[in-house]
Amino acid sequence: MDQPTATRLLDDLHAAQNTFYAGGDGTALRHLLTEDVVWTVPGRNRIAGTYRGLDEVFAYFTRRRDLASRTFRMHRADVLVGSGDKVAALTDGTAVVGGEQRRWSTVGLYGLRELRIEACWLLPLDAALFDEIWGPEPS
Repeated sequence: MDQPTATRLLDDLHAAQNTFYAGGDGTALRHLLTEDVVWTVPGRNRIAGTYRGLDEVFAYFTRRRDLASRTFRMHRADVLVGSGDKVAALTDGTAVVGGEQRRWSTVGLYGLRELRIEACWLLPLDAALFDEIWGPEPS
């Protein structure tokens, strides 16, 4: 995967996610994901888990959107590519969660198939902060 193609794909993904997280339609976002997409979010918080398939992944996206009262935005910084089918993006997130403006940084490692996202492993740079922002797991 070359740098310009990877950057364009991730810019499209983040733009579609930002639109969805603001309350918009998820059609563009669905077109960027494979039917069997797997999305993994680590931690001990309300959004942590491994989500399989479009329905589960969109349920996760919807929960995240609702927890952030439609304020969640992604701000891509750097994109790392290699010769394989994976790319990484350093991305900052911002949202109002629990009435407080929050900011965090993650690396998203994406698996690609035919220029669509088939997997994402989210890696918060400060796991404790990420858990604090997204709240404790429900009992």
